[in-house]
Amino acid sequence: MNTTPFGSGQVVAITGGARGIGRATGAAFLRAGARVALGDIDAELVEKTVGELVEATGGVVCGLPLDVTDRASFSSFLDATQERLGPLGALVNNAGIMPTGEFTQEDDDMTDRMVAINLSGVLYGSKLAANRMAGRRGHIVNVASLAGVSAFAGLATYCATKHAVVGFSEALHLELAATGIGVTAVLPGVVHTELSAGHSTPKWIRPIAEVEPEDVAAAIVSAVGSRKNTVAVPRALGAMIKVASGLPDSVRHRLSRTAHFDTAFTHVDAEARAAYHRRLDI
Repeated sequence: MNTTPFGSGQVVAITGGARGIGRATGAAFLRAGARVALGDIDAELVEKTVGELVEATGGVVCGLPLDVTDRASFSSFLDATQERLGPLGALVNNAGIMPTGEFTQEDDDMTDRMVAINLSGVLYGSKLAANRMAGRRGHIVNVASLAGVSAFAGLATYCATKHAVVGFSEALHLELAATGIGVTAVLPGVVHTELSAGHSTPKWIRPIAEVEPEDVAAAIVSAVGSRKNTVAVPRALGAMIKVASGLPDSVRHRLSRTAHFDTAFTHVDAEARAAYHRRLDI
């Protein structure tokens, strides 16, 4: 049962809100009656997204510029959210990037950028939000990945950041448990967004592994106000990974090779990935 208290009039801030999971989550919260602030590094696109969501839902939503790697920018984003919409009720740390390729060939600047966006942004946002929520109920949702409880060749740094987010979320959940502030890590599988375009996950597993942004958004809305520390989307894939994690490493790796999971992000559609990588230069 969904126990979320974040209904009509509650304020939700979402990072990486211009597209993909962030956009879908904004729409889902608006339909639930929340007031939503979307933050994104692409200020022009987030404004366009806001216009489309207002037209589609009639809800109260604003778009704000946000660089999650800059603590001052994150603080300004949350301040502006509260000034426009009211006291912060929930923060969804969704912003993230996933370039693919061999770690030894990865540019150091890209390594640093992944750590800054995928991990440091979550740390900054969680601390800033928790301080603003002090003395009342609130919720922090950190969008990690099922790559945060498993491993895939071609995603070494990405996996590192998402493993860190999962561990951080569990620790913060314990720290804040008595304060009325909930913390949940949401772990999506392969989401149909530009971020995962061009992957070569085996066709037989795709019905289990792949989800739509709206599926992840629904899980995020449901998680807010709950006491759940982690939520896998889809649940079936999360359960499979959990079972596999209990196997000896040699067996798990052999199964991964047999099922061709080991090449899902190394043997990719180069053109699809190149388009995504070019966008990362924004």
